[in-house]
Amino acid sequence: MKHLTALTLIIVLTAMSCTSNQKENNTNVKESAYFDYSNSDDQVTGGIKMIPIETPKGTFNVYTKRMGNNPKMRVLLLHGGPGGTHEEFGNFEGYLPNEEIEYIYYDQLDSYYSDKPNDSTLWTTEHYVEEVEQVRKALNLNKDNFYLLGQSWGGILAMEYALKYQDNLKGLIICNMMASAPAYTRYANEVLGPQMDPEVLKEIMDMEANNDFDNPRYSELLMTHYYTKHILRMPLEKWPKSINLLFEHLNPNIYVYMQGHSEFGMTGNATLKNWDVSNRLKEIKVPTLMLGGKYDTMDPKYMEWMATEVQNGRSVITNGSHCSQFDDPENFFTGLITFIKDVDSGDFQ
Repeated sequence: MKHLTALTLIIVLTAMSCTSNQKENNTNVKESAYFDYSNSDDQVTGGIKMIPIETPKGTFNVYTKRMGNNPKMRVLLLHGGPGGTHEEFGNFEGYLPNEEIEYIYYDQLDSYYSDKPNDSTLWTTEHYVEEVEQVRKALNLNKDNFYLLGQSWGGILAMEYALKYQDNLKGLIICNMMASAPAYTRYANEVLGPQMDPEVLKEIMDMEANNDFDNPRYSELLMTHYYTKHILRMPLEKWPKSINLLFEHLNPNIYVYMQGHSEFGMTGNATLKNWDVSNRLKEIKVPTLMLGGKYDTMDPKYMEWMATEVQNGRSVITNGSHCSQFDDPENFFTGLITFIKDVDSGDFQ
């Protein structure tokens, strides 16, 4: 009986010791606030804010959604198109939360999730720069935390924003966009076009010459022979749902007005046809990442050059294409995350 009592006492003391150690260990674990939306004005909407944008044609709302919470690293995402959606960034959720980098989805005016005044007088870089500035203010982004990432057309917008408002930025990321529309058009026609099957290219060019852009055959040839090589290097049946939604939700009116019908550069009456800020890159002093792809629709060598033109630049060229976040996520996100953290820590050179 005495042996049993002693054994019981040992068990109780051991349990108490384990409980005490567990409590001590728990107090040493610092809980992350990254997913803590409590007491925030967007908690009830899960991070979504419809932000009012004042324009000469009235006030309209644009869609934003905050993902995570980090007061030092906040990335506003500018989608492509023009007229695309935040869905092109659909796999960011697989990489940035693990690094506790806050990022914000944002659909520009006349894109799928935002208001659609459908007024072409608002389809200018000047308007969209001011729209980004209004979004920045509404989200309380500032030079101590504000990273601006623009992909494709979003890269044009990000460059234009930086040239006017870079004092508000902590870092700038240009993905898959050259600083010159004419240079992009030359690359598409002189380099990428000739890589295609000559018969396929001739059929595409004949339809373009006849303005037969609504012909289903035109889209079929592009998707099969061009997009799977330079937009997203995967068989069409393996394209992720978010990219398919991007195409489904694309606003063709604004896209054609600013970019044009052709996928071989900006042609016709596209308003961005002559856009070129290559001579102004030297004005950008904020830390800048140029992120391109080896098989991109944009010239990767040109993007490397862009990084040498800005005052404080770095380039990363992935083994992917125009949407290299999906076809080479390892290099895309490693380059992106390293840049953001290097700038945040003061180690960027």
